[in-house]
Amino acid sequence: FVADQLMWWIEPAARDPAADKSGQAIVVLGGGTYFSAPEYGADTVRAPVLARLRYAAHLHRALGKPVLASGGAPEGNPVPEAQLMRHVLQQDFRVAEVSTEENSRNTFENALRSSEILRSGGVERIYLVTHAWHMRRARIAFEHAGFTVIPAPTGFATRFKVTILDFLPDARALHDSGLFFHEV
Repeated sequence: FVADQLMWWIEPAARDPAADKSGQAIVVLGGGTYFSAPEYGADTVRAPVLARLRYAAHLHRALGKPVLASGGAPEGNPVPEAQLMRHVLQQDFRVAEVSTEENSRNTFENALRSSEILRSGGVERIYLVTHAWHMRRARIAFEHAGFTVIPAPTGFATRFKVTILDFLPDARALHDSGLFFHEV
């Protein structure tokens, strides 16, 4: 219960970003690599990144805007996360054209490196796709890099109903509390 309250405190209000047609591109942020995934025989994106990619593909279909996947190789791995993201967007979500920003190591660098790519093409207004709990910090970074940001958060903390079990400690709550404190 407490972890959900903390998450709700940092998440933006849910709005439909597709209602604003003024964005010029969709930027989707990485969130980690699933190294040597045995079921795929290679590296791929971590499960949470799939939620971001799914939503970016949804917006792409709704708006017809180009997609930029942003994520480097902060652990020194040979394949940047953006390449893995592009592969998933193209193969699993059928987004034909995906640009990549492959040199960033964190959210601040996602913004700076994406700016180098997009602003040279005249892009100033972006739909920014990341988790709802990450949106505040990501938006600040991208606005600092000179973009007008249309927030496109996904993965909100939601609940069907409150039960007595919500007041007992569990691993999910510990994880969500950790995310909260990292963001704050």
